[in-house]
Amino acid sequence: MSTATFNSTVLPSLAVEEAAHEAAAGRPLAAVTGAELQAPLIQGGHVRYANLDYGASAPALTIVSAYLNEILPYYASVHRGAGYASQISTSVYENSRNIVREFVGGRPDDSVIFTRNTTDSLNLLAGCLPQLDGKPTGEVLYLDIEHHANLLPWQGVPHRSVVAASTLTATLAKLREELGQGGVSLLAVTGASNVTGEILPIAELAALAHEYGARIVVDAAQLAPHRRINITEADVDYIVFSGHKLYAPFGAGVVVGRPDWLDAGTPHLAGGGAVREARLDSVSWASGPARHEGGSPNVLGAATLARATQVLAGLDQDAWHAHEAAIRSYLVQGLEAIEGVTVHRIFSDSEDTIGVVNFSVEGFDAGLVAAYLAAEHGVGLRDGRFCAHPLLKRLGLPSGSLRASFGVGSRLEDATRLLAGIEELKRTGLGWDYVVDEGRWVPANDHRIYPEWAPNTPGTAGAAPCTID
Repeated sequence: MSTATFNSTVLPSLAVEEAAHEAAAGRPLAAVTGAELQAPLIQGGHVRYANLDYGASAPALTIVSAYLNEILPYYASVHRGAGYASQISTSVYENSRNIVREFVGGRPDDSVIFTRNTTDSLNLLAGCLPQLDGKPTGEVLYLDIEHHANLLPWQGVPHRSVVAASTLTATLAKLREELGQGGVSLLAVTGASNVTGEILPIAELAALAHEYGARIVVDAAQLAPHRRINITEADVDYIVFSGHKLYAPFGAGVVVGRPDWLDAGTPHLAGGGAVREARLDSVSWASGPARHEGGSPNVLGAATLARATQVLAGLDQDAWHAHEAAIRSYLVQGLEAIEGVTVHRIFSDSEDTIGVVNFSVEGFDAGLVAAYLAAEHGVGLRDGRFCAHPLLKRLGLPSGSLRASFGVGSRLEDATRLLAGIEELKRTGLGWDYVVDEGRWVPANDHRIYPEWAPNTPGTAGAAPCTID
């Protein structure tokens, strides 16, 4: 197991801080699959895997895993099937829409369209912007802090971008100025930064967009797994998020929102199920969700996404937020106490955050630190530019940084393990040699045993790397 321990001269107050937060976050708030996964260490032995990568994909809730096993025997193709299993699967799939709509506080007539992921949802919406004579009637406005999922889809349509200011207050003023110039049909914003975890005031942003005749879409991929959202109360027109970040497997995404744009938009995936009538040289498209859900849908993805929302909706909200806040406060204090470690943020006046902490370690490449933590301490976290290149460049981190993210299945010990690893790195350095493999740092002569069905294959570490110009 990992032998890292705290150096009390480096982190003098951490023991006190840990004791103060133990009651709120000493144990997971909810059970997740794989919570006791054993990770092999490069120096030998095993240790419980400390998963601090929830912001990329969260582990499935055990309740959701059990639900999957319950419905799997009934799995069949949905819609138009007379068979018993098909009827059951269709019921599960269609009722999942109502469950998700309720979770986000949707309006009764809001469409609920299942997609592949958040990126897919935003690309779908990009094809539904109002048009006149085949051309968009307005522009899309977005900030430079966005994940590429909420940036790249808009580059194919008329758009404007705003560089966020150093405060939320000033950023809202800049958005007001741009909206005041007219011509904006949609304001696209993140609910919470995937880089730093800072939460944006979506109700205030919605009011601002509507004041100038625009609609708003909120990328809630990061926010939805950490906060209840009511789009009716916040007056949000569209919300998108993904199941794989919401403690559900199979990677389904969803867009929920006003039906008029969606019913008139370009069908997102032309194919069976998306039409009323198909002819050899023309087609009559369906309205409603079917218009954009061509082909056989991800039934299990939609079902597990819906079940995960029910579990999260049943959590005590105060306990939920206190659990994450305790881990985050403890982790930030611990990181800031280590010389040479910098915790990053976008806004100096942001107050509300989710379970995400972004930091860098002076003198060490972020990818090397991540590889070291995984190999020598069994701690998993994310490194790189987090599909937010413009923001990382503006923050002075063109080669990337480190992101620890956590949620309902996390415990204070996970943060303690991370801090111990960073403190040991600064105190004694790396305990193993590391090399670059296809653009990624990996342990040299890695002898760790992987499952037979997932071999430790050289050259795969940097698959689809996020390269730097």
